[in-house]
Amino acid sequence: MAGTSAALAQSASATDVGKPAGNFPVKPIRLLVSGVGGAGDFAGRLLAADLTLRLGQQVVVDNRPGGVTPGEILVKAQPDGYTLMMVGFVIWLSPFMRDHVPFDPVRDFAPVSLAISSPNVLVVHPSLRVKSVPELIALAKQKPGALNYATSGVGNSNHIAGELFRSMAGIQLVRVNYRGASLALTDVVSGRVELMFATANASQPHVNAGRLIALGVTSAQPSPVAPGLPTVATAGGAVLAGYESAATIGVLARAGTPPAIVNLLHREIARYMRTPEARERLLKAGIEAVGNSPAEFAAIIRDDMTIKGKVIREAGIRMD
Repeated sequence: MAGTSAALAQSASATDVGKPAGNFPVKPIRLLVSGVGGAGDFAGRLLAADLTLRLGQQVVVDNRPGGVTPGEILVKAQPDGYTLMMVGFVIWLSPFMRDHVPFDPVRDFAPVSLAISSPNVLVVHPSLRVKSVPELIALAKQKPGALNYATSGVGNSNHIAGELFRSMAGIQLVRVNYRGASLALTDVVSGRVELMFATANASQPHVNAGRLIALGVTSAQPSPVAPGLPTVATAGGAVLAGYESAATIGVLARAGTPPAIVNLLHREIARYMRTPEARERLLKAGIEAVGNSPAEFAAIIRDDMTIKGKVIREAGIRMD
């Protein structure tokens, strides 16, 4: 990981150079986004509309299949800022889950800004009779391999959140995978599966109705998408200290893009994400607006590759 850290640091420091961006942009910008109708698509379209007005050039959202496809396209693009991608952690974690990835997420891409984050909520069925994270861990240790957790795909946020929890807590959980988050949550509500790291918006009505019990939110800090709920890390005590997992989605450019252009894009993205309009519209969809710096985004990528990469390898998670 030493090479990864050095490359990320070099990429991040390069974007700190404050030189004018010339007359950029002078033509439309292509924003690669995966998952029509998903959180990235929703936030990407909001951002594209704002950037179009601010930059004076059309920012065109180009939806592509999820996974590594946006990266395959960006790695072949010119490093001029006219092709960007707004993607989730699968891009930088894909080398841990696939044998053949047509790009190096550190060498080939330049972090611009982490745009949004959508943490999960750890929910359990009332039949478990647990009201806290320590009680859940204690039950899992009493009955190793007896508790199931639902996921909605390989390597996505609820899967990684579950595996990180299992690894840090030192417990055995059985993963039950579904072809969609709604199907997975339905079986947790019915009691067929005991727990899930679900989205806040989808799980909250069931929590309010008493059909599910929420134990914690997976973000590092308490989240506005789950008001009043402690973090899993805090609720879990020393055993889960440092626990953090969320569906993070950020904007990346091609490596070698002029630092002034990266800086300009970062400033505009961060400015929009700080607006009350953006925060309110995203929060209603269960999404936190972020808009951090290239260096901060690079640090998140580095930490994900170190911590979650290890969990992925230990769990044998494969997307091939």
